[in-house]
Amino acid sequence: MKQYIVDAFTNTVFHGNPAAVCVMAHWPEEAWMMQVAAENNLSETAFIVKEEAGYHLRWFTPGTEVELCGHATLASAFVILSFYEKQTDQVEFLTKSGRLTVVRKGNLYEMDFPTYPLKEIPVTDAMERAFGLRPRKAVLGLDLICVFDHEDVIREMTPDQRLLMEIEGRIQNVTAPGIRTDCVSRSFCPKLSIPEDPVCGSAHCQIAAYWSEVLGKKEIVAEQASRRSGRLYCRMEDGGKITISGEAVLFAVAEIQ
Repeated sequence: MKQYIVDAFTNTVFHGNPAAVCVMAHWPEEAWMMQVAAENNLSETAFIVKEEAGYHLRWFTPGTEVELCGHATLASAFVILSFYEKQTDQVEFLTKSGRLTVVRKGNLYEMDFPTYPLKEIPVTDAMERAFGLRPRKAVLGLDLICVFDHEDVIREMTPDQRLLMEIEGRIQNVTAPGIRTDCVSRSFCPKLSIPEDPVCGSAHCQIAAYWSEVLGKKEIVAEQASRRSGRLYCRMEDGGKITISGEAVLFAVAEIQ
């Protein structure tokens, strides 16, 4: 079985968000996929099987299977369109979040994702303790989004991972207005056994939607300000959808015995 390591949301290796992509002829035991994800110890390992209805895609962190992962979807599309379906620029994946379409447009891979309802919630002392600074605003969807005033705060933040486990959200995101981009964010995921996701596509289904409403614009350029860094191009669509685009680059190809 071949496994590809792809850096997503970047055009430079050692940046963006690395994902492992395993392309298989049939589904193995779920426990084995969990072991592979733990062995890779990346924020996501994607498993793909081509079925009669199309490519079936599942995502695993080192600790659990997740319902949606943006950067591993981008990495999966890069692998399929670069090595398996070279004659086309579009691939559809069957996933737990429904049918996801990825279109290659030049160097960008454009992904069609669902958005999530967002509601403002009270800022709490627990949030302040976890992040080391009190957010100006807190919004909850699938994940928590805590809003701060300055991007330097986001870049320099060192949250308490143990305390993050005690506050709302699947992922705990922090964000602020950007200087060179519309917004700057970071994504912390201790509940998924990931201290920090270097560039999180699924989180930006919510982060970009928030800034789209605040800034009054449909297109949002987002920077993920992790150590590896990455850039996402987001566009709000009708019908509760969002398009997220990014680049990708191959790091390695391996065989799993």
